[in-house]
Formats: sequence, C-alpha cells, structure tokens
Amino acid sequence: MKILSITAQKPNSTGSGVYLTELVKEYAAWGYEQAVVAGVYEDDEVELPDGVGFYPVYFCEERNEAACEEKKSGMAEGEAGRKSGTVKDGAEKLWFPIAGMSDEMPYKSTRYGDMTPDMAKEFKKAFLKTVERAVKRLKPDVIYCHHLYLLTAAVREAFPEYTVYGFCHNTDLRQMQKTDLERAFIKEQIRKLDRIFVPQRAQEQGVREIYGVDPEKITRAGMGYNSKIFHITGEKKKDDVVRIVFAGKIAKKKGVISLFRALSILDYDKGKLKIYLAGSTGNQEEYEEILRLARECPYEAVFLGRLLQPELSKVYNNCDIFVLPSFFEGIPLTVIEALACGDRVVMTDLPGIREWLLETAPGADVRYVSLPAMKNTDEPLEEELPEFEKRLAGALMESIAKGSGGTADVSGISWERIAKEVIKK
Repeated sequence: MKILSITAQKPNSTGSGVYLTELVKEYAAWGYEQAVVAGVYEDDEVELPDGVGFYPVYFCEERNEAACEEKKSGMAEGEAGRKSGTVKDGAEKLWFPIAGMSDEMPYKSTRYGDMTPDMAKEFKKAFLKTVERAVKRLKPDVIYCHHLYLLTAAVREAFPEYTVYGFCHNTDLRQMQKTDLERAFIKEQIRKLDRIFVPQRAQEQGVREIYGVDPEKITRAGMGYNSKIFHITGEKKKDDVVRIVFAGKIAKKKGVISLFRALSILDYDKGKLKIYLAGSTGNQEEYEEILRLARECPYEAVFLGRLLQPELSKVYNNCDIFVLPSFFEGIPLTVIEALACGDRVVMTDLPGIREWLLETAPGADVRYVSLPAMKNTDEPLEEELPEFEKRLAGALMESIAKGSGGTADVSGISWERIAKEVIKK
C-alpha cells in the first residue's frame, strides 16, 4: 500500500497536524510506503518516521519578514514569474506566511480571509507542483488530504484519476462559514472526494449542510490519542493544593480570558489552588491582556509555554482538573489525553462532544458549561460573557468539591483503530 498525505500547514503543530502524523506513524509500523506534502518554514524540524518521503512547500520564514515584504513589493511591480521560486531540492517557495485554518495559529500565519486572488493562485500553483512531484515518485494508491478547504479542492481537481480522501478537522467548516475565498470552487470539488472522514456527528452534519456531500461518502472516524505517552503514572501530588491545567493556544477564543475572570470570582482558599497553562500564544494584544489578568488573579498562574507530549503528560499527571473553556472545537485531543492521565474535566458544552465522550470514554468525570450566544461561529457576544464566566466558576467549584473519583475508560480510543477504519474504505 502506498499513501500520500497532504496538509497546507505544519505537520507537527495543532490537532490536525497530530492527526496526520499519528496516522503516518501507524501506517509506517504496518510497512506501508508513504510520503507527506506540507507547508512549513525552512528552519522547521519535521519529525516523521524513517523512510517517509517529505515534500515541503516553504512559506516566508518568520525570521525574514523584511525580506518577504521586499519580495512581495517586487511582485507587486510585475515580477510574476518569481512569486514561487524553487529552493532546496526543487521545493516551491511562497513569499507570505503559512496559511492557517484557524485565524490565530500558534505560529506566524496568513488568514485565508486575507488572501488576495493572486495569493490563492500562487498557493495552489506551489502546492500542486509539489504534489505532482510526490505523485510521480510515489505513485500512491490513495491520497489523504487534511482539511476540506482550498488545497484539498485543488488536489481533487488536479488528480481526477486518483482516489482522494478528505479529513474534516472542524476549522475547515468555520472557514467556509466565515470566508468567501473560492467558496463555490471548494464546494464543487469537495463533493467529488471519494470519501470524507469526520471526527463525530456534529461535523458530519456540517459537511452535509455546507458542502452538500452525499451522506454515503461520510465516515465518523473519531479521534485517537497516544496511550504510550498519555496514561496514569501515579505522580499526582498528595498535598491539599488543587491543580488546574489548561492546554491549547493561549487566546481569547480558547476561553483563556474568561477562565481568568472565572477564577477571580471563585470562592476558594487562595493558597490551595494553582493554575497551569501549556501552549503557544496567539494574538500579542490578547496575550498581554491575559498576562494582566493572570497577575491580578488571586491564585498562582504558571505559564509553561508549548510542551512536547511527554512533558504535557507529566503536567496532566501532576494536576487534578483539566479545563477547556473554548468557544469552538471539533473533538479536542487534549480532553482525551487529560482523561487518560486521570484528570477530571471542566469544559464548554461543545456540539457533539458530550454524546461522543459518553460513548467512547465511559466513566469520564466531565462537567459541561453551556456556551454563550455566538457570532461568526466562534466569537462570543461580549454581553453574555459575565454569565458564562459565572457558570464556568460554578463548574470548577463543583469539580473541586467532588475531589478525586473514578477514571475514564479510554481504551477504545486509539490511532490504530482510526487507521484501520480509514484504510478499509
């Protein structure tokens, strides 16, 4: 079996990148021949199993922003032929930052909503040249495209003779709802995919409604986690301090500002609660606001930065409660990982998650906080936030008061199961 996996983003960052990489690892263990096409910066280190071919599209490096602006200026003067020059073993290069499916990525990025028609044209040109090189060398039996968006649509159109599967990661649905970029073209080509895999019921409904996909083409694949890394180690501290952990992008849309506001109204002993935050920053202005709220918080807040998975597992094992007050998610991988490490969970009542966890993680100690009214799919109405933050504080207090309980059975959730589900189609 020969498999080509494609993403426009970094394959080692964000949930969709983990999803791609974990599937590649599973198929490598089975002895399948593989290659990956991905968008990266030239100084990125991409970790893939030995023997997996890697075909990068290089975006403007973070450290060379001025040079990128100069290149952009030159293009504006008509140097069209130099928009996608070749670098390093024939790799294509684009002058703008990586196109991110989220409006705020954990690294420098371009919002699809800010792409000009010329940028979109060059984006497709660079990736399709790279995919063509990979296809000629690998001759894949199947192509896996991550995100039901611009790149997947372009690949479907350019390679009609190949079997192409698409993977929905929820942020693609949000882009289709928020962004006008080539929407008709994307819808037309996504409907032509041979099969589409979605995390759970809510995304299945979104794919049917937004793209008009035949329901027979859609498979609910769920989400996996790495049980070799995320499991109970017995390292939880035996003192009387309650430790709460958040993992994800340190940003407003992830609910971090609301989390600190909720903590400020929590009625609990000041010296007996600590909050840990693991993850990269998004918008700098938002981050400054979060730091200010952290300084004013009655409880000690520790910012850990972005952690490797083994380090994150240690944090989960040292903590008692995992909190995810996010306003928009698919199936959050962090929730599964925290449950596997024995944490209780407090999270927003995201569409489909309660049903999915009841089915796949019996025994999970999860408290759900109803979302505020939203606009643009992922932006809470400001006037609704005070009541939301009261509900969040109440759920945290309930979880603190209950103390340790049973552990969730997450044995049915694995990348191996998903890999088998995908390959049999």
